[in-house]
Amino acid sequence: MPDAAIDPAQFRREISEWIIANCPEGLRNQPMSEDSIVWGGRRWTFRDDDQRIWLDRAIAKGLTAPRWPTEYGGGGMTREQEKILREEMSRLGAPPPLESFGLWMLGPALLAFGNETQKAQHLPPITRGEIRWCQGYSEPGAGSDLANVQTRAEDMGDHYLVNGQKVWTSYADRADWIFALVRTDRDAPKHKGISFLLMDMESPGITTRPIRLISGKSPFCETFFDNVKVPKENLVGEVNRGWDIAKYLLTHEREMIGGGARGLLGGRSLGAFLDGLDDNVLSDPVIRSEAMAAEVDTLAFAMTMERYKDHAEAGGGVGNASAMLKYYGTELNKRRYELLMSAAGSGALEWDGAHGALAPEWLRTKANSIEGGTSEVMLDIIAKRVLELPSA
Repeated sequence: MPDAAIDPAQFRREISEWIIANCPEGLRNQPMSEDSIVWGGRRWTFRDDDQRIWLDRAIAKGLTAPRWPTEYGGGGMTREQEKILREEMSRLGAPPPLESFGLWMLGPALLAFGNETQKAQHLPPITRGEIRWCQGYSEPGAGSDLANVQTRAEDMGDHYLVNGQKVWTSYADRADWIFALVRTDRDAPKHKGISFLLMDMESPGITTRPIRLISGKSPFCETFFDNVKVPKENLVGEVNRGWDIAKYLLTHEREMIGGGARGLLGGRSLGAFLDGLDDNVLSDPVIRSEAMAAEVDTLAFAMTMERYKDHAEAGGGVGNASAMLKYYGTELNKRRYELLMSAAGSGALEWDGAHGALAPEWLRTKANSIEGGTSEVMLDIIAKRVLELPSA
């Protein structure tokens, strides 16, 4: 575990030296793409040895989950140390060694609401990339109105019997486990009869079907539950109190989506990416001006994110402000890609042309304002819960 009392400058120097010595050169400063992300899981196959080496070394140092307690495979870092780590990884062009919904969403929820047995069972495999999780929230009749979930879990004594359907389940066809909202009391008010359940995707009765998107990629799936038996010990928190966990987890999801996928930009600035395009696009004063404005807004948003994270660390939490972060972050990401498409001109329309997968990435950003709560719903939350404006 890092020494919390260590001088920040010394920690920065030591972690920088460690990254330089341990992150393979072949992974540095690369654009993000589907095959460059290490998701982990039972069926995961590394693209090359560099990915495996980087993950193994990061696991040994606890860097896949820097803030988590060391007993669960984390790095035991302070908030300031984690911030320094991310800054140095970005500066040196080192990619995250592991990405997963387990790290971003389920892990924080288990740390807050799970019992010790659940933490010991599920957290270490997440940090080692052994189990890949997906999120079972949205349903055909429960998207923005998430509390309307109808997938039901009947109490059968020693287990729950789950029946229903989820939709837009990201990477469900590749996941090992799913954390899901299920209805355990159909007579209670809709926010009061929901529970939070963990299910092994190999359980009999669970099937998935990919949903093809306009971008040509298919991260989303439909997920079906047909008389799925789930052990009682897989219930997180109290029965019928799953909405408390759902709200907590949604703040982490919205922060994650609002942060924006790095995509083709990798760790580069927008200006650096544009400078690498053909035809010297930055000589155009309009594009140069828009790029500078987007860069300033990106930096300002990053500082705002850090401020809220510091606030959460001090015990204040993020709460409804996560809607503001999610809304602005997704709109900013869409704006960046609109600018990239304009700058690249007709060449951007080539699916696999000189500018790579720019068109599919641009199309994918449109989903940012839908997933994790639509922009309209986020604006409604901001108006009512953050600004406390009167209802019409």
